[in-house]
Amino acid sequence: MARIVLVSGSLRRHSVNSAALATIRSILDRREGEFRTWEIKVADLPHYNEDLDVGPGPAEVRAARELLIASDAAIISTPSYNGAMTGALKNALDWLSRPWKASSLSGKPVALLTASPGTYGGADAQPDTRRVLERCGAVLVDHARVAIGNAELLVGHEGTITEPSVVAELEGLVDATVAAVRGHRRVPVAA
Repeated sequence: MARIVLVSGSLRRHSVNSAALATIRSILDRREGEFRTWEIKVADLPHYNEDLDVGPGPAEVRAARELLIASDAAIISTPSYNGAMTGALKNALDWLSRPWKASSLSGKPVALLTASPGTYGGADAQPDTRRVLERCGAVLVDHARVAIGNAELLVGHEGTITEPSVVAELEGLVDATVAAVRGHRRVPVAA
């Protein structure tokens, strides 16, 4: 069974990025027990402070690091704030990138998507986010760019995205992540 961690870069209660990840979770759930998903909530992590990152460190950070270490891959969704990832996501990546050369992101396959109420779907946040993830040691999953525009119009009553073309894009992202997991860790995933 593959273990996938989902991370939304948004703090909003009705976040379109969280809705995109809820859609991904439902796609994975339909694959009959092949996958297990967990979530790291960026709001639960304190502001990064190296003075706090000694010994066991904050419990929330320890839990997030351990969750990511135990996973086979992560999928991150973020809005664009002024052309970059959110400060909350950057803060989470700062915590998860430590300790240096032994972080929970080192060698971890990570897929990236963005979603936004705007037309371009937060696509301008992707280059910056990719650069930071690479610097953290993550292995970016190779897939077509997923940037969900006008996303607030696509979220149904269940809190997931129901537009068939967007669901198909998210299924492609899931397929690419599964392929990365198979190639990376040789985790058995039923066909």
